[in-house]
Amino acid sequence: MEVIVSAIMGEFANRTISFLIQKYSKRVTTTTEEERLDNLQRLLLRVRIIIEDAEERHVTNQAMLHQLNILRKEMYRGYYTLDTFRFRAHDVKKEKDHEVSYSFVLSKFNHAKRVCFCSDSDERVKELEKVVVSLETIIGDANEFIKLSSTYPRLSRQPYSMYLLLDKCMFGRQMEMECVINFLLQEEITYGADHLGVLPIIGPGKVGKSTLVEHACIDERVRSHFSQIVFFSKDGLTDGNIVTLKDCGTTKHQTHDALGGSERRLVVVELDGEIDQGLWERFYSASKSCFAYGSKIIITSRSDKIASFGTTQPLKLQFLTHEAFWYLFRVRAFGSSDPAENPKLASLAMDMASEVSGCFTSVNMFNGPLRSNTTTRFWSFVLATIRGFKQKNLSIYSSTNPLDPWAVVAPLYIPRANKNLDPVAILNNYQRNCNETHSYSGLITASSPSAASQIMVQDIMFGTATPPGKFEVLAWRSHIPPYYSCVFDCEIKRPPTCMVSRKKKTKKIGI
Repeated sequence: MEVIVSAIMGEFANRTISFLIQKYSKRVTTTTEEERLDNLQRLLLRVRIIIEDAEERHVTNQAMLHQLNILRKEMYRGYYTLDTFRFRAHDVKKEKDHEVSYSFVLSKFNHAKRVCFCSDSDERVKELEKVVVSLETIIGDANEFIKLSSTYPRLSRQPYSMYLLLDKCMFGRQMEMECVINFLLQEEITYGADHLGVLPIIGPGKVGKSTLVEHACIDERVRSHFSQIVFFSKDGLTDGNIVTLKDCGTTKHQTHDALGGSERRLVVVELDGEIDQGLWERFYSASKSCFAYGSKIIITSRSDKIASFGTTQPLKLQFLTHEAFWYLFRVRAFGSSDPAENPKLASLAMDMASEVSGCFTSVNMFNGPLRSNTTTRFWSFVLATIRGFKQKNLSIYSSTNPLDPWAVVAPLYIPRANKNLDPVAILNNYQRNCNETHSYSGLITASSPSAASQIMVQDIMFGTATPPGKFEVLAWRSHIPPYYSCVFDCEIKRPPTCMVSRKKKTKKIGI
């Protein structure tokens, strides 16, 4: 009997000790995680100070620009990780009796990077530790960078808040910008007098090719180097125009005070897709004959085939990484306020950023209203609107564009706050210069006498406007060169009957 009691007491003691150890370990792990999050926040503040100081200087060294780009990427990754742990974990803790793993992809381009909110706290700490160690390493390696960057002159600009800067400057393309400018200013000393440098810029639609080129063209170094900057579209590259090349194209800049009194010209050719090889060769040959030594050509396209036209390595633009896009979205949505002050809004913002999949159109459409109305109800409504837009069009066409949900292949249907309102379909979308007008028969435009005011896409979504027939809707207007406006051609249009039949079929299956 004593042996049995002793065995029971021993087993009880072992279980008690095991329970206490487990409980203590969990408490230590939780504390460690919080400490690491605080440490991560301090590191992010340090790296942000380094980056913002360097961005305020006229740094031209390519190696330093490359290191600055690495610092930015690590900062974006760090903020994304910090916000994911704090704001996603905030939602997970509110879920009752959920012991399943909650995963959130850190980068859609690198599926190895993941943060897992699971029952094992040690795994979470390990993921966090990787980011912290990476930031500590890169900050430690930045000492020489800080010293060298301090020797460069400061740029003359007002000390705006970060969200105002992002509203008025190109985001995430500083390294590519300097690459373009270096090409334009580089002297052609390794080739003959008839050589004409060509830089191909390749990237998908709406990645920012025109914006990058425009920013390079308005740089004072470029404007003082070339006497004239001329733009050609694909429609402008005809055999007739090539014969009189000097008098064709759209002149964006002209000066008689170029350095050395040179007649150097910068020619920008913007294409949507491919161009006939023979036509390009005739254009290039005519350009060498017409333009002075030192002139340059930039050609942009979505097609990789233009790479063969270049006299230097092509510049390829990609969409922002998920981390960089979240940084842009959070700053534009929250403005000068701190997302940590309202974890619920921050969590909703992360959901929105995930839903729009890096789409600049969505950022520009929604960030203004989000900053103006910082209530949980409104932000939840915007998130529901974004999801409703994707789900509604997915139910009609069975697929959507993963990179740009607003890309029109067939009529897209804008979600409306009130289901009783007439459905509005987007028939076409396009970019337009701020001084251009659109003239469709029977189409209401902002510039037409019949339009009392500009119709915004938010007016359609929230039900404050429903014009009759066909009409034009402004999705957003860019605040940076080349000052494009994104415009939708819309009309009151019922969804196809296949959508209704699909819904009925779904209901029958559910029964």
